Amino acid sequence: MPDVTLSPALATVLFVLACLAGHRYRRVWKEEGPRWQLWVSGLLAAGCLLAVALFPVVPV
Repeated sequence: MPDVTLSPALATVLFVLACLAGHRYRRVWKEEGPRWQLWVSGLLAAGCLLAVALFPVVPV
């Protein structure tokens, strides 16, 4: 997948989404909420951060 790149706008959206999902993860964890919400928000945050970290950001 050498042709996969992120635009700066998409990278920013993914980073903000990761921050929001991480905040949701922490809130559910503190309130001892349902485990499935922990998994969903944690995996979403991890996936977004991995995408931003591993794919190059190329200006359009």
